[in-house]
Amino acid sequence: MKVIAIMPLAEQRGGGEMMFWDLMQQGRQAGIEWLAIFLENGPMVEQVRSLGIDTRVIESGRLRHVNRFISTVFQIASIAKRERADAIANWMWITHLYGGLAAIAAGIPSVWYQLEVPNAQSFLVRLATLLPARAIVTLSKDGKEAQGRIWPHRPTPLVYPGVALDRFEPAVLPSPMEARLKLGLPLHGPLIGIVGRLQRWKGMHVLIEAMPQILQRYPDANCVIVGGKHDLEPEYEDFLKEQITTLGLSDRVFMVGLQRNIPEWMQAMDIVVHASDKEPFGIVIIEAMALGKPVIAGNAGGPTEIITEGVNGLLTPYGDADVLAIAILRYLDNPEMTRNIAIAARQRALDFSTQRYAQNFINVVRSAVSNMPQNQFINAFNAID
Repeated sequence: MKVIAIMPLAEQRGGGEMMFWDLMQQGRQAGIEWLAIFLENGPMVEQVRSLGIDTRVIESGRLRHVNRFISTVFQIASIAKRERADAIANWMWITHLYGGLAAIAAGIPSVWYQLEVPNAQSFLVRLATLLPARAIVTLSKDGKEAQGRIWPHRPTPLVYPGVALDRFEPAVLPSPMEARLKLGLPLHGPLIGIVGRLQRWKGMHVLIEAMPQILQRYPDANCVIVGGKHDLEPEYEDFLKEQITTLGLSDRVFMVGLQRNIPEWMQAMDIVVHASDKEPFGIVIIEAMALGKPVIAGNAGGPTEIITEGVNGLLTPYGDADVLAIAILRYLDNPEMTRNIAIAARQRALDFSTQRYAQNFINVVRSAVSNMPQNQFINAFNAID
C-alpha cells in the first residue's frame, strides 16, 4: 500500500515532528510504501530522504496566500494520481486543509492526526473537520473527547505516540554525574530540569517561580531549562530571563537553549518537571520516565493518561508554583519514595515504544483504506495529470 504523508514542518522543534520521524522510520517495516511531502524546506527533508523514502517539497506559504494554497492542493493531488497512492495521511489539522482537498481531487481517502486538544470554537479546526476524512486520529483521551464534540463527527481512533526507548536507555548513557560534567552543569546539589520549546503554556515560568522555595531548604539546588525560542512567542525567552534576574536566580537557573542530545541533558537531571497547561500528550514525560527519572507533570490532559499519581510520578495543577514546589520537595525529602516512583516510571515507559505507535497508526490507515466506498469525486477531477 502506498500512502502519501504530508508534513507542514521541516525542522524538529517539538514532539509532533519527532512523532512524524518515528512513523517514517518504523512504518517502513510494516508493509507501507511512504511518499513524504513537506510543505516547507528544512533539515527533516533530507533526514527522511536518507531513510530511502521518496521525499518531496511543495512550499505552500501561509494559508492566506490563496493562489499558493490552490496550487499546493492540486500539486498534491497530481502526485497522488500519478503515483497511484492509496491514501493521504495529513499531519495536524492545518495540513488536512491541503491534503484533505487533494484527496478529494485524487479520489482517495484521507486521515489526519489531531496533535492537540482541539477548541471547538476554532474556525480553522472546524473547517478541517468539515473536510472528508476516514478518520481523525487522536493522541489522548482528552483530545479524542474534544474532537468528538466538533461537528461533523468523524471516527476518532486513539493512537498513543511512542518514544525511541533505545535512545533513553540509562545503561548506554553517561552516568548523571558524567553527564553534568560533560554538559558543564553544576556537579553538586539537586538538579531540577524542564525540557520543551519556550512557550508560556509550557510553564517554564512556573518552575522558575517555584525555585526560591526549593532553595530555602536546599540552597545548593539548581535548575536547567532546555528549549529554544518559538516563533509564535519570541518574547517569552526574554520574559524568562527577566524573571530569573528579578528573583535573584541568575546563578541557580540556567537557560541552555535548543539542544539535540536530549537524553544526556535529561540524564543529568535529578527531577524532571513538565509544567504544561493541558498538554495534549507529553512525549517528554515518557522520555524522562524511560530514564528512570522522577517526574512531575500537569494534572490535566495527556499526562494523566501516562502517570498514576504517587505510583510512577506526581501531578500538579498548571500555574501553581507553590504546589509545584511542594511536589519537588516531596521527592527531595523522601529518597526511598523517589526511588520507588522512578523504578515504576521506567516500567510504565516501556508501554510506549515507537514500534507499537507506528503499527497502531498504520492499522488505522489500513482500516481507512479497506473501508473506502467507491469515491464519488473521481470523475469530477479526472482531468488532473
